[in-house]
Amino acid sequence: MAKSKSAHVSETPATALLRAHGIAFTEHPYEYVEHGGAEHSAEVLGFDPFSVVKTLIMQDQDARPLIVLMHGNRKVSTKNLARQIGAKSVEPCKPEVANRHSGYLVGGTSPFGTRRQMPVYIEESILELPRIAINGGRRGYLVAIEPQVCVRLLGAQPVRCAIEL
Repeated sequence: MAKSKSAHVSETPATALLRAHGIAFTEHPYEYVEHGGAEHSAEVLGFDPFSVVKTLIMQDQDARPLIVLMHGNRKVSTKNLARQIGAKSVEPCKPEVANRHSGYLVGGTSPFGTRRQMPVYIEESILELPRIAINGGRRGYLVAIEPQVCVRLLGAQPVRCAIEL
């Protein structure tokens, strides 16, 4: 991963949780663009979009929320995901519902320090990367960490549900 100029961003629930657990991370602020997504942040920060991980708040058929961590340049096969987690169906939450579950604004959602405890699923191939950039709890702010942190801190369960964009 490329290094960015390290400008410190004020604490978020996500960075507070990482610090509380002694997790080393680097901060990567960037100019947030509405609907720019992981592709935009990867481009402006000089990261490989495959190593920028998006945090998606989804729900099952009973409207139970869950988090999916996916490569920035892939999308989720909701059919494959549902089958692997034993759900009838999975769909993305509406932005206002996702905001309520996570406590973050869509575009600034981190899997760390969410308002509500939710099961976390991580695309298996993310765990093979040496480092990932993931949202630090604010729009225009990524933190770079080892992907195994997602398993250790969040109990993220590996799944295979990525589809090429």
